Amino acid sequence: MGRLFLLSLEGHVYSCKHCRTHLALADDILSRSFHCRHGRAYLFDNVVNVTDGEKEERIMITGLHTVVDIFCVSCGSIVGWKYEAAHEKSQKYKEGKFILERFKILGPDGSHYLIAPEAQFGGSDVEEA
Repeated sequence: MGRLFLLSLEGHVYSCKHCRTHLALADDILSRSFHCRHGRAYLFDNVVNVTDGEKEERIMITGLHTVVDIFCVSCGSIVGWKYEAAHEKSQKYKEGKFILERFKILGPDGSHYLIAPEAQFGGSDVEEA
């Protein structure tokens, strides 16, 4: 295994809650209206310092998607997932985009996000209307 090179981001940065590795800029958020099994999740255009898991098909509330889980390169914690393919025409905008689960990351001000009491543990990928 080689030496680990991390990208450091400038500005308002979201980071891994376990090791504080930079993951994404607040400017790259496309939507704050997503939900996952732990509560809120954000859709990002670009994420850094992550590795991809195995491709898998997941049935989400918005339909069938091909996704890969994404893991922090420093500590290996799962931080969200990447949309590889959306099988519904209305969901194609998600392809190549990333979800970071707020419960698994720190906000730009270093804030933690706690699991919402109303969080569902069965589904994910819900957008608010």
